Amino acid sequence: MSRFEPTANDYALAWLRAAVGVLFLIFAQYKVFGNQFIYGGGFIAWIHQFLQAGAYPFMRPVLVGFVLPHARIVAFIVGYGELCIGMALTLGVFVRPASFFGVIYMALLLFASNYPGPHAPLWQYFGASLNHLVLGLCFAAFGMSNAGRVWSLPSYLRKKYGSAEHEQEAANEPYSYVSNTFGK
Repeated sequence: MSRFEPTANDYALAWLRAAVGVLFLIFAQYKVFGNQFIYGGGFIAWIHQFLQAGAYPFMRPVLVGFVLPHARIVAFIVGYGELCIGMALTLGVFVRPASFFGVIYMALLLFASNYPGPHAPLWQYFGASLNHLVLGLCFAAFGMSNAGRVWSLPSYLRKKYGSAEHEQEAANEPYSYVSNTFGK
């Protein structure tokens, strides 16, 4: 088997990447294409819920002092950020940058909404944050791997317009963008 041939792991990672991308497109569609989230107070309602239900103590001043006074701009960034992440992961383009911002976004959501309390046992910190932690770990895996290798727009374009000679030239270079590896 050549190192250029996709493995079962490549397909599994591509499926997970596309599934997370579709989830983010679903999350983004009502924020971007509807008026309620950005202009109708939906985002502000979420921030107030985070403040009441469980923001980490160090995030409270950020939410009150920065996010709420700039709610419309931050809501716009959230909605369109989710749309960009979803499109990138679904299409398999710019997967690493999208994953980088995805990890940051999930960490911010985790610290804004999943505080179990000051005297909670360690396991409750993880239990309370599963919804954001699991997606954050997915983004980390996408960022550390070549998750756009198969079932992506770049792989389709490589198959359609690329050549075997180009891939062989890449195999002789110290770093190959095709296989995302150093050496052989």
